[in-house]
Amino acid sequence: MTKTTLFAEFTAREGAEDEVARMILEYAEKVRQEEGNLTFEVYTKSANPRAYWIFEAYRDEDAFQAHLKAPYGGPFNTALAPLIEEDASVLTFLDAVT
Repeated sequence: MTKTTLFAEFTAREGAEDEVARMILEYAEKVRQEEGNLTFEVYTKSANPRAYWIFEAYRDEDAFQAHLKAPYGGPFNTALAPLIEEDASVLTFLDAVT
């Protein structure tokens, strides 16, 4: 089993900062409770607090797919879309260097 690790990023629109922060923190609590979630860490850039970086890791690809199918994911992404500058979160999948 290979862990699935990724980095998601997006930028909150001006004026939406508080709403985005509230939403992502609520979402993070749900994701962290998923059986296959290993970590879901939310950061903002020091130089641009509207720019979010989320580091996520899941036990394996099956756990990541279960995360994608969680009933709260779709509504979260739909609500987030008009509040961010990008069309959607930009995902970068990562491989461990061993």
